[in-house]
Amino acid sequence: MKKYNPILKYIFITAATLLLTVGCVQDDNYDEPNLEGYQCVQDFQANVTLSELKKKFAENNPGKAAYVFPEDKTPNDSSDDLYIQGYVTSTDETGNIYKTIYIQDALENPTHGFTISVDLVSSYTRFPQGSKIYVKLNGLAVGTYGNVVQLGVRTGSESGVNAVSRIPEKAVPNIIFRSCTTRGEIKPLIKTLAELATNEDLIGCLVQLPEVEFDSRSLCSNFAPNGQTVDRGIGEKFNASTKKYTSTAVIRNSGYASFANQTLPAGKGKMTGVYSKFNSTTQLYINKVADLDMEGVSADGIDHHFPRLDLLPNNPCKFSDNGLTAKTVVDVKQLAAGLASGGLVQITGDFYVKGQVTANDESANLFKYLYIEDATGGIKVNINKADLYLDSRFKLGKDLMIKLKGLYIRNVNGELQLGSNDSSSTIGYRIKEEDIYQYLYDSNAPARPVVATEKIISQLTMADVGRWIKIKDVEFINGDLGRTYAEGTNTSNRTLEDCFGNKIDLRTSGKATFGIKTAGAIEVAGGKGDIYAVLSVYNNSYQLWITQLTDVRFNNPTRCDGSVYTPLPVIYSDSFGAGGFGADWTTVNKIGPNQFWQSINQGGNGSNYYAYMNGNAGGANNNFANEDWLISKAVSLVGKSKASVTFTSDVRYSGNAIQIFATDNYTGDVDTTTWTPLQATLDTNTSAFGDWVFSGNIDLSAFIGKNVRIAFKYTSTTSAAATWQIDEFKIKGE
Repeated sequence: MKKYNPILKYIFITAATLLLTVGCVQDDNYDEPNLEGYQCVQDFQANVTLSELKKKFAENNPGKAAYVFPEDKTPNDSSDDLYIQGYVTSTDETGNIYKTIYIQDALENPTHGFTISVDLVSSYTRFPQGSKIYVKLNGLAVGTYGNVVQLGVRTGSESGVNAVSRIPEKAVPNIIFRSCTTRGEIKPLIKTLAELATNEDLIGCLVQLPEVEFDSRSLCSNFAPNGQTVDRGIGEKFNASTKKYTSTAVIRNSGYASFANQTLPAGKGKMTGVYSKFNSTTQLYINKVADLDMEGVSADGIDHHFPRLDLLPNNPCKFSDNGLTAKTVVDVKQLAAGLASGGLVQITGDFYVKGQVTANDESANLFKYLYIEDATGGIKVNINKADLYLDSRFKLGKDLMIKLKGLYIRNVNGELQLGSNDSSSTIGYRIKEEDIYQYLYDSNAPARPVVATEKIISQLTMADVGRWIKIKDVEFINGDLGRTYAEGTNTSNRTLEDCFGNKIDLRTSGKATFGIKTAGAIEVAGGKGDIYAVLSVYNNSYQLWITQLTDVRFNNPTRCDGSVYTPLPVIYSDSFGAGGFGADWTTVNKIGPNQFWQSINQGGNGSNYYAYMNGNAGGANNNFANEDWLISKAVSLVGKSKASVTFTSDVRYSGNAIQIFATDNYTGDVDTTTWTPLQATLDTNTSAFGDWVFSGNIDLSAFIGKNVRIAFKYTSTTSAAATWQIDEFKIKGE
C-alpha cells in the first residue's frame, strides 16, 4: 500500500553551525532555546499512531524480540516511509532526563504517550517541550526496557532479546523532524497515582498529581546526591490507622540535575512530571523544580501545604530549638551513666545536641553509622540506612542537629552509642530510615575542616571514645607486616605499636573501598608515622577505625628498631588480561563433558579477563560432575628465603569450593603428582558475582629453593555446580 508522504521536499537544512554553551543552572528560569540552524519540516499527517506503534510490538513479537520496521523497498521512493507524530512532553534542560525524548499524541487530553531512546544530549535545543515532532520508523525497532515499550534500534539478533538501544546521534537528523510551525503549551493531564497505575497507555505523557507528598523515608533529603540516580518515594491518600499511603510511586532523580542538591519540598501539593514505569513500579521524571507546588506561603499568607497527608502539622525539615534544651556530647553520655553493657536507656527530656560529623561511611569501612563530635567529646550515631555520606546532612565536616527525645543510648561492649530501640535492625539498634527526619537535621551551615585531637596511645581515656584523633609515631607490629588490612570481606584486627611498646588495634572491614581496591587486597604500611582515626572501645580495649586509606600517613620508612621494611617483590604474576592461558598454564579435564578452565571476560569489559570454570550447561537441572585442574607454570624459588602466593576469587551459585595446591614435582599427571594443600581465604557469597575476595598471603616457605607450581582444582556434581573465577594471580619472594 502506498502512503503519500512527500516529507523530504519540506526539510530545510541550514549550513550554519550552532554553538551552544551549557552552564550550571541555579533556578528554574530558563531561556527559550535558539532553534535557528536546526532543520524543521512543514506539517503533514503521520501514517502510524502511537497506539498502533505499541501494537506492532505486542502483535509481532510478544515477549520474544524487538520488532524492527522494514527498510524501504525502493530507497529513492519515500511513499512507503512510516512516520509517527507527537508533542514533546520532556526537556533535558535541567539534566534530570537523559538521552530520552517523551512524547504524547495531543497538547492536552492525550490518550497515548511514547518513549524514544536517543543517544543525544541537550535535545531540548532541537526539540523543546511542546514541539510537534515526526519520527521516521524505517529501520527503527520497538522493544522494552523495564517492561516499558519504547522506540530505538535493535541491540542484536539473539532469540529472546527484546531490548532496544539508543538511536545514534548522527542518525537523528534523518529520523526525527520538528515541525516548523506547530508548537504549543503541554497542559498536564490531571490523574491520581491509582489511575496511572492502571493506564500504561499514558506512559510518556505529562501528568499532574493533584495531592501527593514525599514519604517519610525521603523527607529532608535532597533530590539526588552528586553523580547518583536515586528514587524518592511519594504517596497519596494516607491511611492514619495503618500509617500507609493507599497509592505510592517513585520520583526518579539524577545526581546530574541542576536541582540535585536542593532539599525536597516537605509539604503536600501538586506535582507535574513525565509518567513512566519500571516493571511494576510507577515512576515520574521531573522536568524542573517549578513543576512542584508542595511548599510555600500563598497569597493569603497561609501555607496550605501543611498539615501533610500524614498529618505532620509543620515543615518537619526546619530545625527549631524552641522549647528544647541544648546538651553537649558529654551531657548526653551522662544520661546513661552507670548503664551496663547491652543496656538501653531512653531519652525523655526535650533536649538537642549539635555536633560535627567527623567520620561517615563514604569508604564503606563504617556501615550504617557515623560519628559526631563537639568540644566535649564524640559519640556514635546508629542509622539504619546505607550510603549516609550521600545525604547532605551527613557530609564530613557538617554540623548536625539531633533532637534527642525518643532516642535511646545503648552501651555496646563499653561504648555509649545513640540509636533507637528497634531490635529488628539487629546491630546497634539503629534509627529507622523512615524516622530519620524526626531526629537528624541539617544545620545548613557549610562544612568545616575536621580537626583531630592529638594523643599518644598511653594517654587515651574513655573521654576520648568517639573522638577523631591523631596518634603520632606508630607502626604495624612485625607480625602484621606483609598482611592485608583485612582478610577477605571480613572485619579484621591489625595491631599498631609505638616505639615504647604501647599497642592498639586497628579495625578494618574487607568491604571498605579505599579507592578502587578493597581493604582485603592492600598490604599494611611498612614504615612509621601518624594515623588519623575515630576511637572506639570493645570490652575495655581501645580500637581505631579509619575512614580512608590516606588516614594512615606513615611517611617515615624507618621503623622504631631502625630497620626498613621492604614488601616481598612479585616474581611472577598473571591477571589473564590477554585472554587465553598460553604456555604458562595447563588445563586438565579429569571428569566431565569437556568443560575446561577458560580465560574469559564474561562481563563484556575487554580489559577484565579472568580464569573461569563452570560445571553447569545452563539451567538448574543441567549440572555435570566435573574434576578440572588449572596448573601454573613452574616458578623458581631458588635463592629465596621467603615466598608467598596471592590471588582473588569470586563465586556464584552453590557447589564445592575450589581447592588450591602446590607441588615441586609435577609429573604431567595430576594423579601421580604429590600435592600440598594450601589454605586460602575464598569468596563465600554464592548469590552474586563481582565481590572479589583477596586470598591473603599464602605461605610457600615449604618450597623455598625449589621450582613450585600452583594448581586450582574445581569439582562439581550433578546436583550442584558453582561458577568460580580467579584473577590477579601473584607469586612473591625474596
